[in-house]
Amino acid sequence: MGLHTRGGATAAMMALFCASPSVAFCSTGGEAHSALPPLWMALPFVALLLMIATGPLLYPRFWEHHYKKVSIALGAAVSLWYAFAMENGGLMLLHTLEEYLSFIALISSLFVVAGGILVTIGRRGSPLVNGALLFFGAILANVIGTTGASMLLIRPYLRINEGRLRPFHIVFFIFVVSNIGGGLTPIGDPPLFLGFLRGVPFFWVIGHFWLYWLGAIVALCLIFMALDTRFAARADASDEREDSRWIELKGRRNFLWLALLIGSVFLDPAVINGFPSLQELFHLPFGIRELIMTAVAVAAYKTSDRDALKGNEFNFEPIKEVAFLFIGIFATMIPALQLIGAYAREHAAGFSVTKFYWFTGILSGVLDNAPTYLNFLAGALGKFGLDPGSTADVLKFATGVPSPVARDASSTLYLLAISAASVFFGAMTYIGNAPNFMVKNIAEQTGAEVPSFVEYLYRYSIPVLLPLFGVLWYFIFNQ
Repeated sequence: MGLHTRGGATAAMMALFCASPSVAFCSTGGEAHSALPPLWMALPFVALLLMIATGPLLYPRFWEHHYKKVSIALGAAVSLWYAFAMENGGLMLLHTLEEYLSFIALISSLFVVAGGILVTIGRRGSPLVNGALLFFGAILANVIGTTGASMLLIRPYLRINEGRLRPFHIVFFIFVVSNIGGGLTPIGDPPLFLGFLRGVPFFWVIGHFWLYWLGAIVALCLIFMALDTRFAARADASDEREDSRWIELKGRRNFLWLALLIGSVFLDPAVINGFPSLQELFHLPFGIRELIMTAVAVAAYKTSDRDALKGNEFNFEPIKEVAFLFIGIFATMIPALQLIGAYAREHAAGFSVTKFYWFTGILSGVLDNAPTYLNFLAGALGKFGLDPGSTADVLKFATGVPSPVARDASSTLYLLAISAASVFFGAMTYIGNAPNFMVKNIAEQTGAEVPSFVEYLYRYSIPVLLPLFGVLWYFIFNQ
């Protein structure tokens, strides 16, 4: 999702949403063979979104004790409707369960593995040190995913800034490391991985977008460093002692588990011809990849360095919050995604690059960015007379096809707009990508001041990100 629930999410390495070819309504950009749900069926998702936004602020005690029940109840209401009142509803629920299990298997395993790696930075936080750490995190996100980079770096980032943390420290970490940083490779963020599974070359995005990505990352790091210089409380002189070692690692064996996780992401029939699918063979809602990820999580926790876990103050609360909230989000999102998919297919012919950019982006900020990417990718392929289910057609689309509309952009720019928007706009809200919520929870456990859902929007993402995304649109996608 866009938390991702966006979530987001991840960890672009994951085959997270719809990575299995058996997920029919995702592979076609929407369920083309079922009747659409009534508009009011999107209300449970709206209600859950509003409660996530207002609960911690207006009724924190109730929300803290009952958010699990609220999420499950709203998700169950939609699930019951699909099970008994919707054509092919049971199949769509099964697909959603597959997506959720893929999602939770990946982020849980990354959370556990990263929790057993203690990174100690021998420098106090400063504008320069923090800016360098964010920039490094952005690069790392393309190698181990936004979830992996976020979980590996958030704790050392909080430690070096202890005593000088302000809300913008957490927010810019989410902007850079948990979202926009992962915008160059299929490993970086789920939408790009799904594009890779459908036929977009692995290095396509980095080849077409690296300069603009670099500009966005540098701009955010400079804005952050300016804020850090102006507003961050200065550490006491007694707290400015620095170690001669810049970085010290404890729990190095977990990097082997991390490498195994990254490799398991590609264990998919769409990547490896003939690779067995448990979904197709035994009608299970999970595959070999999810089994490996779960086994890695268990093994990594059992074998992790106890001192590293203790140094990270490791506990399962952040992943529990994500698991319970996102089970409701995944279920309540089904009708919203169906309606959006139908709209995208019906209106794609009249959509310009500008509309694809802003529609994909805004919806990726509040819905799951992976299915949103697929819906608008399918719409764009249809506009160019190409089949979204054909790997050859997707490759042709990425290579560049002239538009059937006079003075319109080629297909390459459409794909770039959809790819950039689905990843970048995940930073707009806490539910835009799964690592956002996890970073928020970890920061709150340390006693850091973290913005509420609404404050995150009006104080940071709207005034900082929207102008940046507007600049990108003006210079790249203004067609």
